[in-house]
Amino acid sequence: MAVRDHRSAGVGRGLRGTATGHPRAAGPRAVCSRAAGSRAAGERGSVTAETAMVLPALAAVALGLVWLLSLAATQVRVVDAARETARAVARDDAAGSATALGRRVAPDGSRITVREDGDTVVVRVRTEVHGPGGLFGFLPGVDVRAEAVAAREPQ
Repeated sequence: MAVRDHRSAGVGRGLRGTATGHPRAAGPRAVCSRAAGSRAAGERGSVTAETAMVLPALAAVALGLVWLLSLAATQVRVVDAARETARAVARDDAAGSATALGRRVAPDGSRITVREDGDTVVVRVRTEVHGPGGLFGFLPGVDVRAEAVAAREPQ
């Protein structure tokens, strides 16, 4: 039975990453696989712990994005309410009916003010938006407002 030297076993075949077959001269793949194999046993469950730490942060970011979308939707509704009210007043509808048109479009709790300046009508709509689901109740609300100006139509 022949005794083989472990250093020459991989010569020419690239088993250890170099022609000498020396373990310290092994290529990066061999070193990484050995290190990852020894670390995996010692760090078992670390991925679960890291995920448990990151999930609340991701949920908070998603909730913040939803709140930003609700702010954008509220801004659109406020602009539409101001525009509708200004058009109605400009075509000589009664102030009460024009404001009622604006209230149909505006978010609940909006304040609508109408000012007539000669040949133009200026309408301001203002509302306050609070965090989604009352989760950000400790923060102050965001003031959303819009102004529309319309020329009076000739009679």
